[in-house]
Amino acid sequence: MAPCTPAAPLPPPTLLLTGFDPFGGDTANPSLQIAQALQGQRIAGLQVQAQTLPTVFATALPVLEQALARWQPRLVVCLGQAGGRAAIGLERVGINLQDARIPDNVGAQPIDTPVVPGGPAAYFATLPVKAMRQAVLRAGVPCELSYTAGSFVCNHVLYGLLHHVAQQAPAARPRAGFIHVPWLPGQGEPCLPLATMVRGVYEALWAAALQPHDLAVAGGTLH
Repeated sequence: MAPCTPAAPLPPPTLLLTGFDPFGGDTANPSLQIAQALQGQRIAGLQVQAQTLPTVFATALPVLEQALARWQPRLVVCLGQAGGRAAIGLERVGINLQDARIPDNVGAQPIDTPVVPGGPAAYFATLPVKAMRQAVLRAGVPCELSYTAGSFVCNHVLYGLLHHVAQQAPAARPRAGFIHVPWLPGQGEPCLPLATMVRGVYEALWAAALQPHDLAVAGGTLH
């Protein structure tokens, strides 16, 4: 009898982490650099798979949906650059609105149009954002909860991601959300060093992976 061949080990489940390419005249985008820095990391049994998204209304969601189909992640966190913010921002809600202040990377500039025609007005992120905020702050990185992801491609992706997830059977839905990060030094002020932002996002991902439900927080204290 031929010896049995050991079965190949199953790959670990995926944490899909996306970042955008540079836009608006910038030559760098910290969201992409953070995602690339965390590529391959193991976080609470999940392996980070980094994915670049184009800063383009027409193609950002198709690229994201292809990555979702390929990796079947347990957790999805999209990163985006938010110039003018001084802290990592954990987004709580995506709205069904595109209202671009500047053109995207192919010159499209939708005004007052929906992300998904006929879709709900908004979706809430399904990440434990309060637990994530506490973890980032404990790491010494400034962090805040945010109630607006804007109306550019970042919000387009957040809303589109949550709409896509909502169409799946509850047992198959990954938890999903969005994190905004400040400029890098040299892009503008305020800013944070890349290493600081990588550390903050890393801690946020650990909290997101370990905390299935959010924490009640009063006065900044867990209880």
